[in-house]
Amino acid sequence: MTMRYSEWDVNLKVRLYGEAFVDISFWMIFPFLTLYFSETLGRTTAGILLITSQLITAFTGLLGGFLADKFGRKRMLIVAISGEIMCFVLFAFARSSLINSPLLVLIAFTGVSIAGSFYQPAAQAMIADVVPEKHRAYVFSIFFTMLNIAVVVGPLLGAVLYINYPVQSVIVIIILESILLLALVKLTHETAPSVLGKEPAPKQTIGAVLKEQFASYKVVLRDKLFLMFIIAGILTMQTIMQIDMLFPIYIKEVIPTTVNFLTMTLNAEQVFAITLAINGFIVALTAIAVTKWMSRYKEGLVFVLSCIFYAVGLIIFGSSISVWQFIIAMIVFSIAEVMVVGFQQSFVARIAPIDNRAMYFSASGLRNTIGRVIAPLMVTISVGIGYFPTFVVMAILALISGVIYHFVFKMEQRKLTTE
Repeated sequence: MTMRYSEWDVNLKVRLYGEAFVDISFWMIFPFLTLYFSETLGRTTAGILLITSQLITAFTGLLGGFLADKFGRKRMLIVAISGEIMCFVLFAFARSSLINSPLLVLIAFTGVSIAGSFYQPAAQAMIADVVPEKHRAYVFSIFFTMLNIAVVVGPLLGAVLYINYPVQSVIVIIILESILLLALVKLTHETAPSVLGKEPAPKQTIGAVLKEQFASYKVVLRDKLFLMFIIAGILTMQTIMQIDMLFPIYIKEVIPTTVNFLTMTLNAEQVFAITLAINGFIVALTAIAVTKWMSRYKEGLVFVLSCIFYAVGLIIFGSSISVWQFIIAMIVFSIAEVMVVGFQQSFVARIAPIDNRAMYFSASGLRNTIGRVIAPLMVTISVGIGYFPTFVVMAILALISGVIYHFVFKMEQRKLTTE
């Protein structure tokens, strides 16, 4: 039996509606930023600066959980949204005709990313605080579905609104985030056990927390099976990140000023928005069904097939010159993504020692962190060798990831038979 909406804590209701509008607004802008930086700064410079931005965000993200435990979920949500508002104000000024500074836009974007890295740990912990364990997966899935709806709706709106009215679109985001901030201040309550005095947390300095966090990553180096899983995950994650990195730049280069599609006349930004919306639509609506279907097969086979689908999707995308080809490529790419979405965390839980399970989950986040950092490299590489060879390189990396996954599950099987 699922948890009825009427039983939800008011914190969750406020966040669900508030984040829905904020996420849609964010996805109006985010997918088009790589294209903006590439056009204004050049692909090489844009790639280097985006890598730097993600490195800063990855480092500050280590502090998010610590701050949420020490100072409380509500306080960190308020601090994070306040920070995002200030950064979006800077963003609006930087994009205005008065300043028009791509570097200031990048600084503002980095600030928004840092604020988001503070927001997410507190938001996820809040769900765990107020939802009974048996209902947590269901509630998390609701927020996950809402996010993917935003991924669908946001780029479609952005292709019409942000592309034509960038400053006005950012002002709308500032207004929506201000409403969410007011709701968080007035309507929500604190849920952190340590702050409420129910479970006093040991006092730790930020340095001590960072030391403990980095120490947990040493687990990767001791467990060869886990290390190989992380490496394979990094290779596939940097591939997924190209949806927001290289894909929009390539579409802009290939699609002429306008193109006819069905009964519509589209520009390159709108073509990209449609392909991105297809990705979000497929992930949001098919993840559960595909996971259930894939559970019939051996996990190792599923991971290898996923990597093959990634490679095929990349080759199709890199040789596409029409809207329909881009759509077909994105469908193949999206299928690859949803095939393994339900198995990655279960694998980590299965191989992790019981007394180190949380440590393993923490270290498994390196797949996303490192993948996000190295993804902009492909933008820079494309300058030197061209688009199609870059897509071939990424396809080869995806296939290498599949080979590594094959050996990962072979090693796990041999480990099980010898125990």
